[in-house]
This record gives sequence, C-alpha cells and structure tokens, in this order.
Amino acid sequence: MITRVHRRGSRVGRLLCYLWGPGKAEEHVNPHLVAAWDGAGPLTDLEPGVNASGKRDLRALTAMLEQPVRVGYRPPTQFVWHASMRLAPEDRQRSVSDSTWANIAVQMLTEVGVATTATDPGLRWIAMRHADDHIHIVATLVREDGRTNWLRNDYPRCVKATYDVARRYNLRRRVPPADRTAHRRPHPAEVSKARRTGRAQTPREELRRRVRTAVAAAGSQEEFFARLREAGILVRLRHSSTDPRQITGYAVALPGARTAGGQPVYFGGGRLAPPAEAEAAVGCPDAVAGIADGRPSRAGRCDASGRQGGQRGRRRHPSRCACRARTGAGHCGRRSGPAHQPGLHGGG
Repeated sequence: MITRVHRRGSRVGRLLCYLWGPGKAEEHVNPHLVAAWDGAGPLTDLEPGVNASGKRDLRALTAMLEQPVRVGYRPPTQFVWHASMRLAPEDRQRSVSDSTWANIAVQMLTEVGVATTATDPGLRWIAMRHADDHIHIVATLVREDGRTNWLRNDYPRCVKATYDVARRYNLRRRVPPADRTAHRRPHPAEVSKARRTGRAQTPREELRRRVRTAVAAAGSQEEFFARLREAGILVRLRHSSTDPRQITGYAVALPGARTAGGQPVYFGGGRLAPPAEAEAAVGCPDAVAGIADGRPSRAGRCDASGRQGGQRGRRRHPSRCACRARTGAGHCGRRSGPAHQPGLHGGG
C-alpha cells in the first residue's frame, strides 16, 4: 500500500467533479463515499445525488466542506488537501470492502492529524471510492473552530501512517518510513561552484569523506581532531561557556574553498553527517564506528552521572561512556549546561 499526497488546491467543487466523474479513460466505476469526519452524520445524507440531467449534484457536499474555510480566520489560499491510498500490485486481487477502506482511512488520517473526534472541532474530510484498488481523501485545512491546520511535513507523516496501517491489515508496504538519517544533498549553487573551480566533488562531499576516514581511525577525541588537521582540513572548535575545556561543537573547512571575500567556508558536523553521527564524533568517537556505512549510533549520549541520555533511571552505565576513560573528560559533551541547545551540537 502506498499513499500519494497531491498538490494542494483552492477549488473543492472542481476536485469533487473529477472524483465523481467518469475519469480520464472512463475508469471511474460506482463512485461513492466510504467515510467522513466525525460528526458529519450518515453517509447517505452526504452522498451527492443525481439531478434531472443525470449528473451528480455536488453543491451540498462542496458547501459543507468549504463552510469552515468561509468563516475561518485568515484561511490559506490553497486550502484543499488531496491524497490517495492505493493497494500494492500484489494485493490488488484481494477484495477489500468499503468498511475496511473506511477503517484504513480513519486510522491513517488519525495518525497524520487530519481526523479527530467530535469533541475536538478538527478538519472536515471525506474518503471516497471509485475503484477496487484505491480511495481518495479530500480535506479542507481550516478547522471548525476557525484555526488553520497547515499539515506541515504531511508526506513523511502519511508514509509512516500508511506503513503502520498496512502492517495491521497484512498488506504489502511499498514505501518504508524515512529515518531522516540520509546525508543532505549539495545545493545546486555548491555543484555549480565546484564545476567552475574544477573540483570533482563539492567541498561538503569531500569533507564528509575525510571526516569519516578520521572518525574510523581515531581512538579518542584528541586524535580525531589531530587526524583532521593532518589531512589538511581547517578545524574550528566550539567550547562550552560553563567549562572552557569542554568541546560542544566543531566545524571543518577546506583550505581552497573560500568565499568571494577570501574567508574559508566552514561546515558544521551536523551539515556533513546525520545529527547522531556528528554529535557522537565530538563526544565519543567509539560511538560512530559504523559511520562509514551510514549507520547512526546512539551510544555515547551520557551525562555526568554515566546515565544513558534517553533513560530516566538512576542506574549507572560506566561502560556506555567509553570516552570518559579515553579523553579524561567528566562526560561526553552532550550535556554542557546552558551551552547545550538543539542544533548547537556540531554547529559551525
């Protein structure tokens, strides 16, 4: 099963006309509702009727979906949200009932944040079906209390929710949820500048390769930064404001990669590798032994008491903080008092 989030629009009626119409190749068969927002009433009352000319009368359903938008406070211009859920080719021979499709849609939309209960005045949405292997979902992005739900990061949330729902119903899962650990792609401006200067790689990619090499060979924090300098990389360290001996971040640059004013272009650790790898490279090189193959590590996230960062218990785990013995520091550098802020670790 896969969910596709379509481009947002501003005309509910036009979208409904297409969904209840014959389709581009007469592929739409028996279009009908399978689910709607909590509090919408019976689906038979929402189902578009047929007028005297034999066409669907979609005016009432369109007005109900647009009502929160008309009375909302500064609604967005593109307020129509449209998504479709389709079975994988291996599952298209299965017979899925309307009630099953309704449950699938409600569970997916609840996890995404579109569907709410009647006690929470959320978005108005419908799920309709005009084929055996997929459904369409239409929602308006203004809640019934007048506020706008922007549904930011809707696609990755839909992918994760669809993956979970497909697993519950024993359906094939075509797209696994992203773990957000992929490297950042170089900006087109970086690629263009690398071509103009005759570089085979952008400075970001070259620095990432050299930092990985240094991390794989280093046995301590000091050795890690020493190997970077030996490789000809400019290194800039950030120290804690409460303990000047504590390193809370680092940035690296190539000597030949400079701005128009002649200043080196520094990249923070978080801009070269996934955050877990970058922050571990500062505090505990042993924690990123798998950095070369892209495996994020959660080791080394310890505080001064030796506890694992994600645990609230008071049990001590001295063996999980390998850099305590190697670097002689009191802790791994994750907890540095006021200097530690989200996004600061590994910054430039």
